[in-house]
Amino acid sequence: MPRDLITRRRAVRGTVAATTAALLATLLAACGGESDAATTTDARGTVTVGKVSNGAATETRLKVAEVKSIRAELPAAVRKNGTLKVAVGALPDGFPPLAFVGSDQKTLTGAEPDLARLVAAVLGLRPEIRNYTWENMFVGIDSGKADVGFANITDTEERKRKYDFASYRKDNLGFEVLKKSTWNFGGEYRNLAGKTVAVDNGTNQEKILLEWRDKLKKEGKTLTVKNFASKNATYLALTGGRIDAYFGTNPGLAYHVKRSAGSPSPTRSAGTYSGAGARLQGLIAATTKKDSGLVKPVADALNHLIDSGQYAKWLAAYNLTNEAVTKAEINPPGLPLDNS
Repeated sequence: MPRDLITRRRAVRGTVAATTAALLATLLAACGGESDAATTTDARGTVTVGKVSNGAATETRLKVAEVKSIRAELPAAVRKNGTLKVAVGALPDGFPPLAFVGSDQKTLTGAEPDLARLVAAVLGLRPEIRNYTWENMFVGIDSGKADVGFANITDTEERKRKYDFASYRKDNLGFEVLKKSTWNFGGEYRNLAGKTVAVDNGTNQEKILLEWRDKLKKEGKTLTVKNFASKNATYLALTGGRIDAYFGTNPGLAYHVKRSAGSPSPTRSAGTYSGAGARLQGLIAATTKKDSGLVKPVADALNHLIDSGQYAKWLAAYNLTNEAVTKAEINPPGLPLDNS
């Protein structure tokens, strides 16, 4: 999805967790634009998913053993160093539930750094997770200060000119409705006929929704599109019945669904749609410098986590099961150059 991180940041601002992250990140950014945000270290062979996540995840403790055959694939320098240097582009304000500073106000938590910790455990490496701005994350990978990026990075053909990818999650948009609603998207834009749907202004999902509205208009049907000034206003409209659904980034919606579960107006997912549009299923991927020798062991570590069931537990902890892939692929088809 073009401008993927900007879209995701807009989709999650206004939450309590993001505000907490912003306060800390502002201080860190003033010290050079990147940070060694504190990371928690479990006993060797264990990773606690969702630690200090402020309700973004169900805390889940996973046993993860080193796989010597996969570790042997690592470049010799990385094996000798014993550290997997991970870049996360979550400065300045984070993007829950994927990457943000946790409730202890120092730990970089979220689905992305947690997956990096799981991969490092399979590789028998100590994860060193550093938080960057989005742009400086790529600079870190380019310069060798970081081995791999885990930051909701979309696989695109343009980026493949400089980087190798190991895919691990679908890049999805989603519809959120009240839990009591019986409506589901079902992957078919015609199911939106007669509905009123909110979307964030200036986003990729707005572009897609407006295209669907035009198609429905040509078919003699209506779709009312609403924009609100803030996330709070959008959710007030949803709980008040002024809109039927909210169309946003799937991880952001998953975060809100989880947070709203105990509220008087719980919500649920009503279906997803590829962020790349109808032509291609968009993919999120671990990102390494091209020809660094790291992409294969990272992909193999991801596939080991998929095959062992630990990947599914990681996704479930963050309410992201609907973005699961069956296999981590090396450099799969990405967003084409005319939409990168």
